[in-house]
Amino acid sequence: MVREIITYPQQPSLEFGVNVRKFDEELFSLLDDLKDTIKENNLDGLAAFQIGNYFNVVVVKDENGDFIELVNPRIIRHSDKTVEEESTAYFPGLSAQVARYNDISVVYQDRKGNDKSLQAKGKLARVIQRKVDYTFGGNFLTKLSAEEKKRFEEKLGGKSDIAVGGVCPTTFVRDKFMLGANILTALMIVNFIVSFFVSDTLKETLWNVQLYSSFGVVGLNIAYFFYGLYEGHIYKQCTSCQVGNFIGSVAISLVKLTVIMLLSYYFM
Repeated sequence: MVREIITYPQQPSLEFGVNVRKFDEELFSLLDDLKDTIKENNLDGLAAFQIGNYFNVVVVKDENGDFIELVNPRIIRHSDKTVEEESTAYFPGLSAQVARYNDISVVYQDRKGNDKSLQAKGKLARVIQRKVDYTFGGNFLTKLSAEEKKRFEEKLGGKSDIAVGGVCPTTFVRDKFMLGANILTALMIVNFIVSFFVSDTLKETLWNVQLYSSFGVVGLNIAYFFYGLYEGHIYKQCTSCQVGNFIGSVAISLVKLTVIMLLSYYFM
């Protein structure tokens, strides 16, 4: 049976998982529910804790997509710690840079109560660690550095994984559009000056260059404005993302373009 996964801001009612002592139908049903829920939500694994169950039980998928049932799991060895991008079903749609081990050894029991051990590396190792965290009432917030935790909390506030609400980037993609418009404008000025030193026949060609360049400047300004609105939606608290800034920048660019085209029309 597919079960509901607890997600933020709902708080799990449990603080830590209780070890399984009876390997009976209740456990079998829980394991099957975890697998059904994993398949339904296309996940790498789930802890019983994540569906509100108090048992210390984890189910994960290995590299082949096969399920591994871990009852009462404990990590007894780890090495090769690295920081990688990680997401979790508790914070749907969000991710963070998390430090975990790429090589671990786990002891656990299977659904029949037999003692087992597993050595996991890479993605599987990280998934197991993440799920075992839940059996202790934690999630990856407890693994984040102070700086990364602050960034993630701001993501929670903005409900966006694309950018952090209070942290503006040093450069914006929209600026590339305006840079292109400024370069074209500068070339138009050079083109206008050159027109004084060429024949009338060549001036006609230069005028066509001016005309098509002006279309390019207008197009780049339109792209700048609308992409700026998009970035303003992402970086909500950046003063440089205010609509007034976009309008002002576009207005200045178009005024320069108008002056150049008027001069070109009358003197070329």
